[in-house]
Amino acid sequence: MNIGPYTFAQFKEKAAEFHSYPAPGLLIGAYMVEAAKARLPEGTLFEAVVETKKCLPDAVQLLTPCSVGNQWMSIVDLGKYAVALYDKYSGAGFRASLDLEKLRSYPEIAAWFLKIKPKAEQDSDLLLQEIERAGDGICAIAPIQVEFERLRHARMGRIAACPSCGEAYPAGDGAVCRGCQGEAPYLPA
Repeated sequence: MNIGPYTFAQFKEKAAEFHSYPAPGLLIGAYMVEAAKARLPEGTLFEAVVETKKCLPDAVQLLTPCSVGNQWMSIVDLGKYAVALYDKYSGAGFRASLDLEKLRSYPEIAAWFLKIKPKAEQDSDLLLQEIERAGDGICAIAPIQVEFERLRHARMGRIAACPSCGEAYPAGDGAVCRGCQGEAPYLPA
């Protein structure tokens, strides 16, 4: 089963180039993205909501114009492996997730996804074969309506120079930048 314009083998290579290896989550995610996209009316300008930080955002970025950088993709980390594509103006769209009942027909995918087997015991070749054979057949697809007020896109607003470090920052963050407020994840060398 193809993934958009790509054969499975072609997309596997594209995934490896982008993600450093053809991660099962990225490959399954690609089928999920395509399943949701196929249900949108032709020509729909759409955005995406991804419910995990793991692998699935990369599938969205590889197969759609949506990215974190252009703010057409929001990551709302609910810890679920699901993605929704929706009309940018109306909010109507479709959510794709993995259907646990359908996974019963694909024991290696189930063992990987549900962490039943340690990674060292998983059969990677069989896992990839099952992913290709399953395609979007392991997905649950449901219509959704996005509540725009829950997906506020960040707006920069006025920019100021931090009096402490001298770097530009969003003035709305306070009297000094968030890094100088102690939120930076590192210390100066």
